[in-house]
Amino acid sequence: MPKGSNQKLKLYYLAKIMMSRTDDEHGLTMPEIKEALEEYGVSADRKSLYDDFEALRILGIDVYSDKEGKKYLYKVGKKQFEIAELKLLVDAIQSSKFITEKKSAELIGKLTQLVSDHEAAQLKRQVVVHGRIKTMNESIYYIIDDIHYAISRNRKIRFEYLRWNLKKEMERRREEPYEVSPWALIWDDENYYLVGYDEKDEMIKHYRVDKMRSITATEEMRSGREAFERIDLAAYSRMNFAMFSGQEVRVRLRFKNELVGIMLDRFGSEIAIMPEEDGYSSTSVNVALSDQFLGWIFSLGPDVVITGPDEVVKRFADEIRAMGKIYGL
Repeated sequence: MPKGSNQKLKLYYLAKIMMSRTDDEHGLTMPEIKEALEEYGVSADRKSLYDDFEALRILGIDVYSDKEGKKYLYKVGKKQFEIAELKLLVDAIQSSKFITEKKSAELIGKLTQLVSDHEAAQLKRQVVVHGRIKTMNESIYYIIDDIHYAISRNRKIRFEYLRWNLKKEMERRREEPYEVSPWALIWDDENYYLVGYDEKDEMIKHYRVDKMRSITATEEMRSGREAFERIDLAAYSRMNFAMFSGQEVRVRLRFKNELVGIMLDRFGSEIAIMPEEDGYSSTSVNVALSDQFLGWIFSLGPDVVITGPDEVVKRFADEIRAMGKIYGL
């Protein structure tokens, strides 16, 4: 049999055909495989293909045969990712606010290359989040990479921090650049945040990554290691409502027993729950006292009450009275 023009790439093209056109539910007959190879300018006979299948198995590609009726179908079984795992990743990408529409499409396109064409169609039919607000900062991926690079080199970073104006344009919050020691990245409330130490203010702060721009790593070593090692990142994220900072306060909350799930979802299953009378319980939790925390309490209505400390109760009551005056109550 005459050799094809791309004979040296035979194993590569065979792997590509089997990975993209077969899975546990779909297979190819030997004649179909030979025909597919000929499309790439590669000729093959049955015996050489058996040897090639064995080579693919050695390389970690699970090629097997399955008899259906009078014919044998050749398929690739277990792959690097199961289709269910990839569906989960696609859901996360499409639902993520910080990943732009363009990048979402690119990432999902790359994921579809890990499965057969038949399975790829399932991924493309996965979750479509209508009206999802996506960030418009296409450089966020390079920003994240720059942050990780600075962390790995133990260096501080400088950057511009942006905000929206009434013209719907992003502008700098201040003229001078921010300078912090980067320590971690947190994904919270559908946004990416940099957690860093501000040496000037001697405190840990966080910044929305999609609002950062022009990041440069300095030659100055990071500071704040001791402060960062004292915090639990998971607890830090729970304490800061929508990642808005405030003075850390331990508050006492009284709530209807039906709302225990909300408390555990918000503050974690390790919080202490003290049963009380009349179908209520109470707990004490650390929070960053902010308008966002008070707004969360207000949204739960009369079934959740702040019972202490007194200054927090007073601040919440003052906020409610002030809102009442605005609405003529």
